[in-house]
Amino acid sequence: MLTLTTMQEKEIISLETGERLGNVLDLEIDVDRGRITDIVIGSKNGFSGFFQKQEELSIPWNNIVTFGQDVILVKGIKTSSEQSKE
Repeated sequence: MLTLTTMQEKEIISLETGERLGNVLDLEIDVDRGRITDIVIGSKNGFSGFFQKQEELSIPWNNIVTFGQDVILVKGIKTSSEQSKE
């Protein structure tokens, strides 16, 4: 069994680039179907000071590849380094 608290302790890593994307902040749930649809992460892209809101990114549950001991691997997410190349 995996709890939200346990997920929040793991770092989210892009499978394609190895980039650290952030940590789980929240879950989005389809209450009609009783399923988790997305994980919401706090992005490590940029400064998140005391008065600044942390950037958030929703990752579809289907994009999760695996839950490791310390990390969650995700696929198909455009990272900041990939977006800056465009």
